[in-house]
Amino acid sequence: MTTLLPIAIEEVKRRQLLLVAIFAAIALLALVAGLVLPKKYTSSSTILVEDSNIIRPLMEGRAVATGVTNRASITRQVAFSQKVMGEILETGGWMADDPSPLEQEKIIEEITKRTQIANPRENLIQISYTDSNPRRAYEVASRFADLVISESLATKEKESRDAYDFIDSQVRQYHAKLTDAEAKLEAYRKSNPDARPGIETDVNSRIGELRRMVESSRMDLHDLRSQEAALTSQLSGENEVTVLQTRTGQLVARLAELEDEQDRLLLTYTRQHPDVVRIQHQLDDLQAQLRQEDSLQQNRAASVGAINGSANLNPLYGELKSKLAQVRRQAAAMSSRISTAEGLLAEELRRSGRIAASESSLAELTRDYEVNRDLYQDLLKRRENARVSMSLDAEQRGLSFRIQEPARVPLRSNGLRLMHVAGGGLGMALAAPFLLLLVLVKFDPRIRSPQQIERQAGLPVLGAVPHYYTSARRSAYRRKVVLSALLFLMVPVVYGLVLLVRLASS
Repeated sequence: MTTLLPIAIEEVKRRQLLLVAIFAAIALLALVAGLVLPKKYTSSSTILVEDSNIIRPLMEGRAVATGVTNRASITRQVAFSQKVMGEILETGGWMADDPSPLEQEKIIEEITKRTQIANPRENLIQISYTDSNPRRAYEVASRFADLVISESLATKEKESRDAYDFIDSQVRQYHAKLTDAEAKLEAYRKSNPDARPGIETDVNSRIGELRRMVESSRMDLHDLRSQEAALTSQLSGENEVTVLQTRTGQLVARLAELEDEQDRLLLTYTRQHPDVVRIQHQLDDLQAQLRQEDSLQQNRAASVGAINGSANLNPLYGELKSKLAQVRRQAAAMSSRISTAEGLLAEELRRSGRIAASESSLAELTRDYEVNRDLYQDLLKRRENARVSMSLDAEQRGLSFRIQEPARVPLRSNGLRLMHVAGGGLGMALAAPFLLLLVLVKFDPRIRSPQQIERQAGLPVLGAVPHYYTSARRSAYRRKVVLSALLFLMVPVVYGLVLLVRLASS
């Protein structure tokens, strides 16, 4: 660095006019660029989207307020629509020259490029328009905001109305479908009496009841058959006629017993034996009683039901026969009941088969009816909700827009202004000569100092002959210095004059 600094100073002295000319040229060109740079004025309008008001909680679940999820995208679509852009062309005065459709499209493209729509916050929409005319920037930005609000509200109202009309048309279609499904179901039930809801359960219950009845009746019949067999067995062991055991018969039997005992005693004793005498007295008494009973029996009328005076009908036999007849009657009745129950069971089984055969058709018709009914009822609710939503949008009670910050006429241009361009150019003008000088000194292959000879050739330098300036060269050098100073001072003078003119004009 110590070796380059003297060389740089010498190069400045030799090329001072060139370096100052480069500085002045860059500075003045930057000033001219700042002066001719087109000015841009931006006007912005902010729209507040109100989607939470007193109506929303009151109508929760009944009305669906039209919402805007991506508000910037939707606003851009509304703002750049053909209808809105036609209004903007009128507002900005572009239609005064009666441009052709192609020229109008080009103007619309330029307006679209200079228009920015953003969401600074969730419920804010900012519309910014940039133009070279501040008044037109204000008018276009303001008109954009008004048109976006009106078109958005109109779009919301149209959307609600279209939704209501669509749901209403669906309600009418499903009403016709529901009526048709109901008519088909009713006709099928009339042609099939067993095709009723719950009839299968009733039939299955009836079949189970009849089966239990048949089984119970069969068990009762089995019991009656057992009773019949038992009564028949008992009846076979009884006589229909019984012999009456009268007093005369008892006396005769006793008389026979005593005679047998007398004969047995006579085999051992004589007739004078006391036991034989005692039995003889008893035989005499019995014979006297027997003669007395015979006389009484002849005088008494024949007993009713008596057979030959000593026989009668057996009452147990009659009772058993009566019970047997009753059991047989009950068995016959039970058999008839079983036959009737089996017939009813067979009929119910055939009925169950018919129900099973028609179950698929009935289920399909019922399913169609229930689906159409549920959809129809749901669409009725949705239609009422859509009606309320349409009323909210028509009266602007739901989602609403209002100007939060209106557009204003911009007083200052935005972007790069004269001071920015001129300041940047002045900095570049100062830096450019030094950069050129550094490049010249660093990369110039010529020998410019004794140190370069010693370093590159490795030879000692005994001395250096300085430049000798003649009077003519000194005069030329002085003129160059003066010209360079005048050229350098011209730059701040021009910058100052331009600044004064700008201040005076503002």
